[in-house]
Amino acid sequence: MSKPVVAIVGKPNVGKSTLFNRITGGLVAIVEDKPGVTRDRLYRDAEWLGRKFTLIDTGGIEFRDETTVLSAQMRRQAEIAIEEADVIVFVVDAQAPVSPDDEALAQVLRRSGKPVLLVANKVENFQKAEAELYEFLELGLGEPVPISAIHGMNTGDLLDQVVSNLPEDDEETFDPDVIRIAVIGRPNVGKSSLVNSVLGEERVIVSHIPGTTRDAIDTPFEREGKHYVLIDTAGMRRKGKIFELTEHYSVIRSLRAVDRSDAVLMLLDATDGVTEQDKKIAGYAHEAGKGIVLVINKWDLIDKDHKTMNKFNEDIREELGFMLYAPTLYISAKTGQRVNKLMELVDFVAEQNSTRILTATLNEQVREWVHLNPPPSDRGRRLKILYATQVGVKPPTFVLFVNDSEVHFSYRRYLENQLRKSFGFEGSPIRMIVRRRDEEKDS
Repeated sequence: MSKPVVAIVGKPNVGKSTLFNRITGGLVAIVEDKPGVTRDRLYRDAEWLGRKFTLIDTGGIEFRDETTVLSAQMRRQAEIAIEEADVIVFVVDAQAPVSPDDEALAQVLRRSGKPVLLVANKVENFQKAEAELYEFLELGLGEPVPISAIHGMNTGDLLDQVVSNLPEDDEETFDPDVIRIAVIGRPNVGKSSLVNSVLGEERVIVSHIPGTTRDAIDTPFEREGKHYVLIDTAGMRRKGKIFELTEHYSVIRSLRAVDRSDAVLMLLDATDGVTEQDKKIAGYAHEAGKGIVLVINKWDLIDKDHKTMNKFNEDIREELGFMLYAPTLYISAKTGQRVNKLMELVDFVAEQNSTRILTATLNEQVREWVHLNPPPSDRGRRLKILYATQVGVKPPTFVLFVNDSEVHFSYRRYLENQLRKSFGFEGSPIRMIVRRRDEEKDS
């Protein structure tokens, strides 16, 4: 099921990125004391009181000039944030008076019908906060929650309110044996065309069921006795209305689809190559441990010779170096070129993502790999792998029990490569967890 989304909105320089960093527990967003620093939209998973959610830092809502109450750009950004979020955190500056811009944004938020938490940041004296923040009641969003994001003061109370406003967990509506396929990518790369091509070719559509993800349609279908659900995230805007901000928020739609999927079709536009937005969307699917196929669409629009596909593959592997394991398929959703090969590849990747290795077989192989390529010494101590076992699938997850030496990144990569050579796992990320002997003693 998809994680709920919490969006942080507000004017520039009110401390949104600082709050984002505080909640997610790391210096992810760039923080600088001037407006407009966050040029991109950031997202990261967060958890509080056992509830997981995706937190979005929308950056500063930008104005065309300082005299504009609510520019068209600001309104579009606010509306997109509202549309995507389950809970909205509206941050204002407690040390500044209510501005016309605050009032204009509050008006948009009130009309949304979404839960909105008004947060007054940069509070210095919490004992006097109630009296000092009285004027923010005029925004019509209830009593502001006073916080100091930079010091972490009262952020726990804020998160309590965030969690209490999250929607209830949605129950899964499909049989666990069904393979859920998320079709993800930037707007206008051909996601809907691909879905239509797959379903039109199969001619076995069962029904159209609205998905739990906004603007996603879950379409169950059957092929050769197997059951699938295609999750199409292409419900963005008409082509003429696609603008920069929908590019950023297309990530959110993709995150939700990925969360609910077993396999991911990551669509790339052959005419554009790999963009930064592609890297973000693909990176989330990788981190989520899903089986992945890189689908390069609009291949019919490329002037080709016998070296073109190899050159494209090289470029893709260079740009998406973290997922060298993912197979590629060059298609044209418009003409149907190679679309007939897609479901066979999906079946294969889903199977690889669920592969389980017997412990005895795994340890026999590990001993052989270590013998062929002994690990380097760490401060004079030789790494010893005492035992290995697979503890999970989707993605395949392995635990290595070692002596008290560190496992260097390069040796982890060597072991992963050997796992793939011996057992496949094509299209699937691999998780490798190391347990040191001294950690076992501590526990």
